[in-house]
Amino acid sequence: MKLFRLDRLDAERAESGGAYLRFLKQPTMSAGLYALSPGDTDPQTPHAQDEIYLVVSGRAELTVGRETATVGRGSVVFVPAGTEHRFHHITEELRVLVVFSPPED
Repeated sequence: MKLFRLDRLDAERAESGGAYLRFLKQPTMSAGLYALSPGDTDPQTPHAQDEIYLVVSGRAELTVGRETATVGRGSVVFVPAGTEHRFHHITEELRVLVVFSPPED
């Protein structure tokens, strides 16, 4: 079993100075923690993998393809591989658990 604590992952991510920390990579999937602050720009480009986002905390708008929705704690979003997507209008510190399948490179 691999057990992770979000508070520790977030501290490790902050110490690394990046917005994203990959903490798990397996043959069929990978997972990471993504963090954005109000005023930040989300620099993502489409990925080669399907993604699932679970918003752990915060609030923002998320555009996936041509659809936009407000997301907050507890929101779960599927983003198909190759689809343009971006968080924006971030109003509260955003922490998102990200799962890629197959795993990201």
